[in-house]
Amino acid sequence: MTQVGCAGILVSDTFCGPMKELPREGQLLALDAMPTKAGGCAANVAIDLTKQGIFVEVAGCLGNDSSARVLLASLEESNVGASHIVYSPELPTSKTVILLVAGQDRRYIHSFGANAAFTVGHIDRDWVRGLQIFYLGGLFLMPAFQPEELLDLLRFCRGNGVTTVVDVVIPQNATIPGDRLALGPLLSAIDYFLPNEDEAQLMTGLSDPLEQLRTFNRWGANTVVITCGRKGAIAGKGQEFWQTGIYPISNAVDPSGCGDAFAAGLVTGIVKGWDMPAMIQYASALGASAIRALGTTDGVFTASQAEEFIKTNRLEIHTGKL
Repeated sequence: MTQVGCAGILVSDTFCGPMKELPREGQLLALDAMPTKAGGCAANVAIDLTKQGIFVEVAGCLGNDSSARVLLASLEESNVGASHIVYSPELPTSKTVILLVAGQDRRYIHSFGANAAFTVGHIDRDWVRGLQIFYLGGLFLMPAFQPEELLDLLRFCRGNGVTTVVDVVIPQNATIPGDRLALGPLLSAIDYFLPNEDEAQLMTGLSDPLEQLRTFNRWGANTVVITCGRKGAIAGKGQEFWQTGIYPISNAVDPSGCGDAFAAGLVTGIVKGWDMPAMIQYASALGASAIRALGTTDGVFTASQAEEFIKTNRLEIHTGKL
């Protein structure tokens, strides 16, 4: 039985690097390999969840092309169900090129592709009704997703006892709702809202994650978890917040999948009924593990690896009042 449905962006990721520096104008830089792997929030979180022993299916939109076949093969290899994926006859599969330069943050070059054609209407409500958790990855990166239709779907989930988790991706120069009148209805219908601190700043106009939490809380949010990169994460629910740092990983290769691995850790905690400190501890462990290999999912811990890692590594969690 499917426990979690992961809907949202599906991407064919090509990884360039790690390299010492970007090539200069006119220069040829030779790399040993430029692998192409399954990517996008929906695929990444789904693959990571199967590593935790959770049954998962994906919904999204691909093109009818070779990139789609590569992505589908990756999902099948990871035992992720793909029967709810739809196909665009006009648009190609979405693609991202990730440039990995030593000592620098990643650079992304992205083509929307078939993700631009994915709509709320493509999501089968009979399928959703049977889920324990509905995860949506890529809010604001799917231009055909209409807020009113999404709100109706979220309310449908709540009416059928399906917990909702919504992850945010905001592209450069995007237009997003920036006040409680626009975001409030969505936030109140989402059980777990997952932006990073940069995305939260775009939505709230505030740079301090704690103040961002307080603002989302005033706008009607339920549980909000803001990831803060190397500074860790902060979660808020009701009038309480929890703040944590990160687990250090010495053999860092590629941080591309850290955020999605963190989200998979949170979803795992929801499935298992954990409290917030246990959830963000596990999420932090999965997020840290993602950097151990090239690509978004290859380095992510299995459940047994994560449990052993948490036993032998300490992570402080501070709590307070919003």
